[in-house]
Amino acid sequence: MENQKKNRKLVLAITGASGSLYAKLLMDELLKHKEHFKEISVVMTKNAKEVWEFELQNKDYNQYPFSFWEQNNFYAPFASGSAGYTDMIICPCSTGMLGRIANGISNDLISRAADVMLKERRKLILVVREMPYSLIHLENMRTLTLSGAIICPASPSLYHLPKDMNELLNSVVHRVFNLIDIFPEKQYKWNTEE
Repeated sequence: MENQKKNRKLVLAITGASGSLYAKLLMDELLKHKEHFKEISVVMTKNAKEVWEFELQNKDYNQYPFSFWEQNNFYAPFASGSAGYTDMIICPCSTGMLGRIANGISNDLISRAADVMLKERRKLILVVREMPYSLIHLENMRTLTLSGAIICPASPSLYHLPKDMNELLNSVVHRVFNLIDIFPEKQYKWNTEE
């Protein structure tokens, strides 16, 4: 079982939806748990980089020791099921990307990799950062859920009485980690001492 955990390969996709702090906190947490993965790959859209720079006032996405891939580089290993990537997280996930994936439009590396995860029946988690949802968004979420994806809206919990923005948003980030069977030291759980 331990060997199986270390053979996991993760792709993290970051779209241009608002919510760059979610992506940053997720990458910070990945650094703490990198022993769970044989490979961690990241693909960011051009808009994702621009939104990160605007919202976080830095270019620190360049500082993470992961394998970074350009949005249109279909030579990335995770563009094929044969590379054996086991998990994919899209955080934050724009509703445009959600729609393209739901409708099988693989016109960039993110949508292609998501298509691969679905066809191979592997774990695909979409952290959708939008509100309110239109019927089109909801139908796309329904389609993806029926196809095996997990829709994990960026909706922080408040019952843990967060002391700052990071602690608030980490309740979502840690929930995403739980969905890929990784349990950070600090957990945000309802009515439990764990």
